[in-house]
Formats: sequence, C-alpha cells, structure tokens
Amino acid sequence: MADVSRRPRTALPVCRGGRHRARRSRAHPLSDRAGGGALRGHRLCRSRDRGRPRRVPRELARRLARRRRVGGARHRAVRRLAGGPGACRPSAAADGIVNGHTTMANATLSFLDDHVANGRGARPAIVTVEATTTYAELLGLVCRTGHVLRGAGVERGQRVALLLPDGVAWAAAFFGALRIGAVAVPLNTRLGAADWAAMLADSGARVLVGDATLLGDLTATLGERPQLERVIVAGDGGNTALEALQARASDTLPAEPVDDEAMAFWLYTSGTTGGAKAAVHRHGDLLACRHYGIDVLGATEGDRILATSKLFFAYALGNALLIPLYAGAQTFLDARWAEPDVVARTVAAFRPTLFFSVPTFYARMLRAELAPDTFRSVRACVSAGERLPAEIYDAWRTRFGVEILDGLGATETIFMVLSNRPGASRAGSTGTVVPGTDARLLDADGRPVHDGVPGVLHVRTPSASPGYWSRAEATRRAFVDGWFRTGDVFVRDADGFYHHRGRADDVFKVAGQWVTPTDVEHVLLAHPGVAEAAVVGAADAGGLVKAFAFVVAKNGARGERLTDELAALTAERLPPHQRPRRIALVDELPRTATGKVQRFRLRERVEGA
Repeated sequence: MADVSRRPRTALPVCRGGRHRARRSRAHPLSDRAGGGALRGHRLCRSRDRGRPRRVPRELARRLARRRRVGGARHRAVRRLAGGPGACRPSAAADGIVNGHTTMANATLSFLDDHVANGRGARPAIVTVEATTTYAELLGLVCRTGHVLRGAGVERGQRVALLLPDGVAWAAAFFGALRIGAVAVPLNTRLGAADWAAMLADSGARVLVGDATLLGDLTATLGERPQLERVIVAGDGGNTALEALQARASDTLPAEPVDDEAMAFWLYTSGTTGGAKAAVHRHGDLLACRHYGIDVLGATEGDRILATSKLFFAYALGNALLIPLYAGAQTFLDARWAEPDVVARTVAAFRPTLFFSVPTFYARMLRAELAPDTFRSVRACVSAGERLPAEIYDAWRTRFGVEILDGLGATETIFMVLSNRPGASRAGSTGTVVPGTDARLLDADGRPVHDGVPGVLHVRTPSASPGYWSRAEATRRAFVDGWFRTGDVFVRDADGFYHHRGRADDVFKVAGQWVTPTDVEHVLLAHPGVAEAAVVGAADAGGLVKAFAFVVAKNGARGERLTDELAALTAERLPPHQRPRRIALVDELPRTATGKVQRFRLRERVEGA
C-alpha cells in the first residue's frame, strides 16, 4: 500500500497567546461533545497545531490544568520520581534544567537515554524471534522514528495512531511519538476496520503508522477521515515504507521538552459494558511504574520478562514494555498470538524470570499438559484482567512449583494498584495495596465500609488517567476528587488482603436478596468437569430477575449429565436465591479483547431467547 499523501490544508485562525479567536467548528473531531468552551491558556491550545485551535473537553482540561502555575510561570515544575534508573540524568539540556530548576522533562529519557548514558547501552532491551535490539540501538531507532513522524507533519500534542503487531517497530513508534511531544494512540489489532475507523475519528489522529498486513479493509475508509493526513506503512518494502524512512533519518534527536502533565498516550478501554473510551495518560504516569515494578516485583536489569498479552493492552504495555525498560531489563515481544505450545517453546528459549498472563490462559496452559519443569526459570508468575480462581492458583503451583501473583490494574491506571507479593501470595486473593497507591471501599451511598463488608474499590494512584477524551459524563462518574472508581467490588479482610466479588454493575437482586456472580461461579468451578463459568442476572419469562449460568465444559465432560450434576451441586451449596434458574453449556464465553467476560452479551442471550 502506498503512502497516503498529505491533504491540502485550509487556512484556519491562529490560536495566539492562549486565547481562541475562532468560533467552534461542530465538525471538528476534537470538540467537547458534552458542551462547553475550549480551555483558555492551556498548553494544548498553544501547540502550534498548524494554526488550528486546540479544543480540550472541559472536565479533562480542568484535571490537566491542575497546579499549572508555579511562581507565576505558565508551566508546572516537573515532579521527577526519585530512585531507580530514571533518577540518573544524562544532560541538563536534555532534561530541561532552566536556571537551576527542573521545569520540563520527557518520559523517554528515563526509559532510554539514562541507560545509554550510564553504560547500559550494549545490554539487550527487546528480544524478538528475529533479533535482539540493545538499548543504544532502540534509542537510535526511536530517534529515527521521531524524525519520520516530524517529517510527516506531526507536531507537539497531535495524535499518532499505531496499528502494529508487537515488536521493535511498535516500541519505536510509541516512544518516537512521545519523543517529539506527540501523543501515541495504540489500536487493538484484533478489532476490525469499523472499530479502527471509529477510533481514528474519535482520536483525531493526524498520522497512522500501520502494518501492511493489517491495513487492507481499513484502506477503503481512510478517505472518510478528514483529519488523517498521512499513513506510514510498515513492512511493505517500498521507498516510502516506515523502514525506508527510518534508514534515511538521523539516529539522534533531542527529546521535546514537555512537563509531566503533558499528554503522552491514550489507551482505549476494552468495553465490558459497551463502547470503548480513550483513557488519557501523561508523561508523569509512565514513571510511576517503579511502584509496582520495582517496589513489588523487584525488577532489575537482570530480569527477562515475557507476557502473553499484547502491547495495546495496559497490562502488557505496563509490564512487558515500560517496567522492563525502566529497570534496564530485557523483554520478549512476539507478534504471534499466544498459544500454549508456542509460549512453552518461547519460555524454553528465552528463559524468562517474570511471566505475565491472564487466568483464562493459565487455565489453557494447565489443560495443555506441559512438563512440570516448563517454568523452571520463572521466579514469579503474574495474573490480572479477571479474578484468578483459587483452583487455578493451586493447580499451577502444584504442577509447576511457581506461585501466581494475582493483582488488579486497569486501562485507567496502567499499572497494578492491588497485588500479591512474592513469597506471600494467597490463593483467591487479589493481594494488598501497591506502594504509592491509596485505596478505599465505598458502599452505594459513598460511605466507607468495614472489613468483611463488600464495597466498590476507589483508588488514588500516581499513574491514574485524568479522564476520558471527549467523554465528560463518563469522566465525572469515574474520577471524583482525585479518586478513580474502578467499579470492582471487593471485601478487605483483617490482614489487609482484598478479595474480588465481581463488578458493581454485575451484582443483582433475586427475591430482594443480593447475588454476587463470583460466589455462584466459585461453586460451579469446583466441579471437575467445568473449565469456565459465568453467571448473570436476567429477567425470566415472567419478568423476574433470576440467576443464569453459562458453563464451558472440560474435555470429556458430558452435556446433560454435567448440567444435572451442577444443578445438584448448587442446590447443595447455595441458598435458593443464588441457584441458577438455568445452566447452559457453551463452547466459549464472550470476552473482550483483554479476556474479560462480556456479561451484557450473556444477558442478551437470556432475554432474547
């Protein structure tokens, strides 16, 4: 596919001095959908965006602008995190030291430049099936990519969409955008052209960096994206391909000075209850990786990290790219989608010390009957994305001799906010609060609950997003006074361990009594013939809400006999209101791209039957 040439620009009023002099354009894709004017004087307004006034949603602008004024200057002094590799600064000029005061910084310095400046440039950074890339080589490639993006017309604050498989090119495009002060917007490669087109329109991306094998169906709709000025194709071998442009660019590029409140990247949520939203993240958010990566996992430059999730997920971005590069470790990036046999071969060759996956894939690995010494190099396995059943935890530790550290993070936080600790994990628990994070459980009226009482988890953490792009109402619901409402229901025990009880919007009442789906699922999963289970509340033929169960059977389990046994099991162990009205066997559960069960799809099946 050839380069999409840059579209001619029309003259637009210039935003000078932070004061908008142009009327709002209803067609502008970055306008505040919830209403309200642009943010006067905000740095995003002064982004030199080709003379185009920058619009920022009012609620998001308020959060981004917090603490902007310091000593009368119209910028905030950067708050560099102390400790770890990021504490070393290669040069005052690059780090934005002005008159003895740190005013601005760029997150790429802590993940790349600092390692090269401190003698770690020759160490492996990224390992793929094809090659190993050192920190010095990665820094050079990031600088080359930054030049390519600038040559494509990308300016500070503008969005660069990434539609790439995992690999060195993904990392170079991501950090290349950050290097020049632009905003990286990774897209889920498992979605389709319609979803990608919607995200391109929502993000207002000016440039798309896409893999030649993924762009096919999307190409026909690119003409409908008026703000998209250029597509840079990776892997097509042409003279204008990403690789050719990188080869002609310089491998040095000073990092654009930005403060830690400047937008760095967006991640689209997986949409367990409907449409995806873009969670905005800032340069300062990336540096908070040390709280989980260093303080909890103890990651060092001697670690080798492998994750089965992909980099457009927060789970993999945080644990398979940001944490290893911050710690000076090496990470294995694989363009292939994870399969038990492929992962087992990768583990044997790469010998990871930290392994990240999700409960569903851990269950698949157990069913694959791998050798007991498969994970002998791994000092800790990590799980997130959904609740880790105690049965999987116990079976994994028995089979492979390695504990699984269950934890909780989110697209809105990037990194874990709850986690078990190495050597002190508890089956069935999501662990304790990660250093640097505050947590509280609130009831439906917003009041704190006591230990042993279910409540919705709210967290205050340095990596939290300030809000969703152009989703003012969703931002107001999820982010309140510096706290992020996760929507997950937990119970905290007397030792400070948190136990997951489902999502706040999953809990339902039957005959006036609350039913927590995970309680019923726990009983169903206790049956040896059940691989997966999900329970939802839905209206029956009489319009009354009842519990309905969906079960994926293990190999060899027989249908009618299994459902009869499960009905007997739930009747024995559960009170009447919690017992499923019907138990349906399915080949698979509907899941988001991150592996979370889409319960609203299951409710639709019941109510549409």
